[in-house]
Amino acid sequence: MEKTHLIVAALALIACGNVVLILGKSARSAKPDAMGEALNVWVTRTEKLVVPAAEAMPEEKYLFAPTNGEFAGVRTFAEQAKHLAAANYQLGALALGEKPPHGEAGEMGPENVKTKAEIVEYLKGSFAYLHEVASRISEKTATEQVELPDGHGKDTRVGMLIDALAHSQNHYGQMVEYLRMDGIVPPESRK
Repeated sequence: MEKTHLIVAALALIACGNVVLILGKSARSAKPDAMGEALNVWVTRTEKLVVPAAEAMPEEKYLFAPTNGEFAGVRTFAEQAKHLAAANYQLGALALGEKPPHGEAGEMGPENVKTKAEIVEYLKGSFAYLHEVASRISEKTATEQVELPDGHGKDTRVGMLIDALAHSQNHYGQMVEYLRMDGIVPPESRK
């Protein structure tokens, strides 16, 4: 699994055209090195899909969840967006070896985040946090091992950020389905 994360990180460096490695900066450096810059490109790409999708759903549809067929019991649109954000905070915190900023635990995030406006702000905040995480991952720290919770082993710092982005993309796909079921063309599909 570590090799896969390193390959994805290397591809991210190449994809953004940033093949010059800047060495010797600390993980808390104000200016990210090439690794942090490349990771930030992918955080931005994911954020530009997810946040507009969350904004596109009307507030009165935030409690929508399909119920026909195999959809029985799935999360509402609001729960999807909130879950995605909570996971961003949790996985980002794992990458940095810190506690989640709002005490996120479980799958749903803070109970007081309820309205569309609150959920969208929470979601935006989760991507701002992932940008911070990406900026603090460097060539030097990318492959450092971090302990996963509940004895689930270890992963790398870059691996945890990649997991956050893959998870976000997965739930973005579900959000797109919900939008389309409600007759809304996702913003990315309008281009």
